[in-house]
Amino acid sequence: MHESPLLDNYTLPAANTIWDEMMNQHGVRDPYKSIADFLTSIPADELTRKEELAKRLFMSQGITFTVYSSGEGIEKIFPFDIIPRIITASEWDFIDRGIKQRLRALNLFLKDVYHQQFILKDGVVPVELVYSCPHYLREMNGVNVPHDIYVHVAGIDLIRDHDGTFYVLEDNLRTPSGVSYMIENREITKRIFPDLLPQNHVRPVTQYPNILYKNLKALSPRKISNPNVVLLTPGIFNSAYFEHTTLARLMGIELVEGRDLVVENHKVYMKTTAGLQQVDVIYRRVDDHYLDPLVFEPSSMLGVSGLLAAYRKGNVAIVNSIGNGVADDKAIYVYVPDMIRYYLNEEPILKNVPTYQLGKPEEREHVLQNINTMVVKKTNESGGYGMLMGHTANDEEIAKYIQEILKDPRQFIAQPVINLSSAPCYINDKLAPRRVDLRPFALCGPDGIEIVPGGLTRVALKEGSLVVNSSQGGGSKDTWVLAH
Repeated sequence: MHESPLLDNYTLPAANTIWDEMMNQHGVRDPYKSIADFLTSIPADELTRKEELAKRLFMSQGITFTVYSSGEGIEKIFPFDIIPRIITASEWDFIDRGIKQRLRALNLFLKDVYHQQFILKDGVVPVELVYSCPHYLREMNGVNVPHDIYVHVAGIDLIRDHDGTFYVLEDNLRTPSGVSYMIENREITKRIFPDLLPQNHVRPVTQYPNILYKNLKALSPRKISNPNVVLLTPGIFNSAYFEHTTLARLMGIELVEGRDLVVENHKVYMKTTAGLQQVDVIYRRVDDHYLDPLVFEPSSMLGVSGLLAAYRKGNVAIVNSIGNGVADDKAIYVYVPDMIRYYLNEEPILKNVPTYQLGKPEEREHVLQNINTMVVKKTNESGGYGMLMGHTANDEEIAKYIQEILKDPRQFIAQPVINLSSAPCYINDKLAPRRVDLRPFALCGPDGIEIVPGGLTRVALKEGSLVVNSSQGGGSKDTWVLAH
């Protein structure tokens, strides 16, 4: 391999503190050698031109997300790093098996907790933890969902510790977002590095919309050849609206808002110029509490009056199921390994990050004494909001956050600061390591669970930052899963 300033100036962290995806103390890791050879073979200004092309492509295609600040929605181009993150075939096999095992257990938990509640009666998961979860919906008790599938679309966040071990950071089982960026990142990479993908035997991700559409059609309560499937969006001001439009377009289904639907005789219809058309399956991107103003939030303009009654009658399928939030509550997360043992009689393949529940006095005391080494999170927040990074917070911020914890400790968990793995990013004409996580997307259908080989690698673009969320200044990169 030629000498290259790009690689020569790449700063590795101290040994055994952070796992770098591209390099170790002995040089470039095998999966990255082809990329490293390529980077040494082209002039630096050519790489900069490719980065500029990527930005222009994102801009022209409107690949955006919305940040809400001071009550105003600010639309931003999603930051994209052009250097791919590479996962080997054996690593992916491990991830694939681990996520499938986890989702089988979580689906069984959701069915159980809304029916016989054996896991609560046997004391495996504390009753009070479930009943105090704001996303446990008693309205779903006794409701039979199609094929007993509650989680149809899951985004499981994985991180890698200093020794290369993958951990599950959290489960996203309600309306997980980010898959459109996975698809668009690949399309941009094809444009800027057209030869590298086939040369490296990278597995495709473009089949995601087809698999999702196949699963959605299979859920139709009416046994007809062409069921009516729609995607329900909160509207253009939602932060993931770009994703909603992209997925509806790629699946060839209607994108609708609550005002486009109506319920009559416990059936859902879409208003069209040709009259009402019955809707069989709703892929909803509206949160539970806004879905039906007759049952949940009365002032909601985003949902459809009578939708829950139609769902309970079995006249429409809703994806993901209503009430899933009880399974991705960060306090319930602690018990997922126990769920796997309880329902599947297997040992967990993927580990949880060690987690403390602040509702338990002894664990709360330990966390408060060691808060400078902890990440403290609200159990039902997402997007990096409501979080305290103990190692970077000042005394005033910590004192204020402790006051919040003491008001309602059950709503907080804490985890030790995990040194997320780093991956090479092209920043200011140089290669520099930045922290990353990975969100693979799993699709659960009547024929089983399929996970598209890849996912969304999110990047903490600020030097030294561990927060990868786009709402907190993070970006993303293409994720390559090698075929062999």
